[in-house]
Amino acid sequence: MTALPTMNRRTFLNASIATAACTVLPQVHGETLPATLADAAAGGSNITPKWKDEGVLDLTNSPFAKLKTVPIRAVVIEQGFWSPRRVTNVNSSVPSMREELLEHGRMDNFLRLENRSTAPQRGPVYSDSDIYKWAEAVGFALQSEPLPDLRRTTDDMIQTVVAAQEKSGYLNTYYVQDRAAQRMLPHTQEMGHELYCIGHLLQGAIAYYRATGDPTLLNAGMRFVDGYLLPDYGPGANQKPIVAGHPEIEMSLIELYRTTGNRRYLDLAGYILHGDERLSLSQSRIVYMFCGIPFTSRTKLEGHAVRAMYACCGATDYYLETGDPAYWQTLNHLWQDLSEHQMYITGGVGARSDGEAFGNAFELPNAQAYGESCAAIGNMMWNWRMLAASGEARFADVVERALYNGINSGMSLDGKLYCYRNPLAHDASTGDKIRNPWYDTTCCPPNLERTLASLPGYFYSTSEDGVYVHLYDNSEMNWHLHSGTPLHIKQETRYPWEGDVRLHVHLPAPEAFTLYVRIPAWSHQTTVTLNDKPIEGVKAGEYLPIPNHWSGHDHVEISFDMQPHLIHANPAVTDDMGRVAIQRGPIVYCMEQLDQKAGRAPIEFYGYSAHLTVETTFSFEPDLLGGVMALEHPGSFASAPAVEALYATDEPSAAKAANPTPLKLIPYYAWANREDSSMQVWIPYIRA
Repeated sequence: MTALPTMNRRTFLNASIATAACTVLPQVHGETLPATLADAAAGGSNITPKWKDEGVLDLTNSPFAKLKTVPIRAVVIEQGFWSPRRVTNVNSSVPSMREELLEHGRMDNFLRLENRSTAPQRGPVYSDSDIYKWAEAVGFALQSEPLPDLRRTTDDMIQTVVAAQEKSGYLNTYYVQDRAAQRMLPHTQEMGHELYCIGHLLQGAIAYYRATGDPTLLNAGMRFVDGYLLPDYGPGANQKPIVAGHPEIEMSLIELYRTTGNRRYLDLAGYILHGDERLSLSQSRIVYMFCGIPFTSRTKLEGHAVRAMYACCGATDYYLETGDPAYWQTLNHLWQDLSEHQMYITGGVGARSDGEAFGNAFELPNAQAYGESCAAIGNMMWNWRMLAASGEARFADVVERALYNGINSGMSLDGKLYCYRNPLAHDASTGDKIRNPWYDTTCCPPNLERTLASLPGYFYSTSEDGVYVHLYDNSEMNWHLHSGTPLHIKQETRYPWEGDVRLHVHLPAPEAFTLYVRIPAWSHQTTVTLNDKPIEGVKAGEYLPIPNHWSGHDHVEISFDMQPHLIHANPAVTDDMGRVAIQRGPIVYCMEQLDQKAGRAPIEFYGYSAHLTVETTFSFEPDLLGGVMALEHPGSFASAPAVEALYATDEPSAAKAANPTPLKLIPYYAWANREDSSMQVWIPYIRA
């Protein structure tokens, strides 16, 4: 959005939103729709929204999206690495989380407003969002398969939610009755999560609409924005200022704009991203909330990690629609800070438990790492948007790193226990229970569920000149090129356990286009063939373009380098000094004490060391943790004395003669799925 020469940015935003507010009917593809999608259906409109063709994000008409999304329903993930996780998600995680939500009063909060329950309000101020994220997970799951029982259950819950909406459009179960006077006050906006909750409602509603075509929940979200928010809140002289408090509303408003074509939603998101100087915000609040000042003035990632990631998502969405170069410059600067100073090897973010926050540059503790599951998901979401804007593999590499490690670790293998925080070291003697079925702040479980349910939508994208392959697993895509030609791609692989991937490309008739395959940065030696002929120019950390006049029955074979690698951290990461981590393919590994042959007492876990000079071996163990590739690395074990002084002048036990012993490692995502055991990703090393 470009301001007029005689207007400053705020004046322009003021004028644009005020003008848009006079327009009653949203525009979609140049045609007029009634104010809600339900009205459109009732009015017999000849417009059929293409809800079945919209992806996790709908970038169809986003002018600055280099890559366009492929719908979830166009991709089937077949038996392989991710299929069991997704089956568990639908059959175990989503149903059991619904029971947890009911047991902890999340639906009673709505029912009591309809005089259908006498239960008191339960849960924190953001409790409504738990229902909305769960509904979003269901919406994404329904885009892969019908699931009629789950749909009926969710339809009933949605009816209960919308029945609690007030005539004004306001919908929130916390700020009611004696708390109603606190609605949208400046302090409430900072910490009360009203807009955070409605943002999640919009995202859940859009996912459910794209699954079913049912706009019931979506209409409720639009009534909140159109009836309650837009008339009285915004940059106008007669309007009250807005601060997001917990960024989320920005990206949801922009997705609502993509869904309806109503420019007011995009402009409102831009205003919130810019901040409003009428609000008196403390510097500590500005840091913690990661909002309230112009996004383009940000110079580093700081404050609450999830808030920062969600703000970056919204800002990238805004760039995808407007092309504002100041946003793109800021986003790239923040991404450099992420990748060079702030991201764990697992793709997790957020070092500090205090404030669930980013630390200083290189502040990446292991045992004390916070690494909230929601923050890793936010990291993936942001990089997915940066990938759409640029087509650059560095962003897809972060998506993969976070997905396979810092996100996948967040849910137990049976789908019923969750990590809120994801440390990179654990001392079993502390009694800290890392996986639990419920947290009163239960943002992470449904967030993990919606991520796994939406996963098919992250595998492929299309562009003006072809199609991109981002992720690898057994799968089939049935979609089309931008020319409209149907395209079928089938992947055959045992990735990530093995590095060979075979792509079958089918078209109804020959056509020229470019197939882009991602070569991960971790694959140092990769070979690619087209119809058994080698392709030159393969570079790690880039997409390999394969231009071809495709005959309709071609195949591409990729062989990735799956040799395990010892990883050293930057010396400024003090927690990792003298330690190495081991990665094979996209999978980061860890040691659990219960797998080791030597000392079993928790204090003895500190006696293990890895050798630097010998290769790691690997073997697939089908009966271990659902079937994993386990590693064995040469190491040593120095037994600790039964009693050792806190400080001493003699030689430390770790420096004394150590017995050679193999170290067994499992994928980090699978730790804490058996008995409680000490764990470490970063292992002390000695030079053998």
